[in-house]
Amino acid sequence: MGRRRPRHERGITAMVFWYNIESGEVEADEVKSKGENLMGPYDTEAEARDALATAAEKTEKWDEEDKAWEEKGWGSAADDGSC
Repeated sequence: MGRRRPRHERGITAMVFWYNIESGEVEADEVKSKGENLMGPYDTEAEARDALATAAEKTEKWDEEDKAWEEKGWGSAADDGSC
C-alpha cells in the first residue's frame, strides 16, 4: 500500500486518523503504526473509532444487495467470469 498524502482543506493540512485493528486504538496520521493492521484514513477521530461498526454495516448492506441481485436472476459477479 502506498503512502497517502495529507488531506487539504482550503490549503491547510487536515488531521487524519486511523483505526488499529490489532490494538483497538485510534492513531493520528503523524504517529500511526506501520503495517496492515490499520483501517482508514478517516477525517475525524470519531469516524476512526467507529471503523469496525461502519465496516460491519457496509458489509451487511452489500450482502443484502448481492442477495437481491441474485434473487432477480442476474447472477453473481463470480458467475460472469469477471472475477
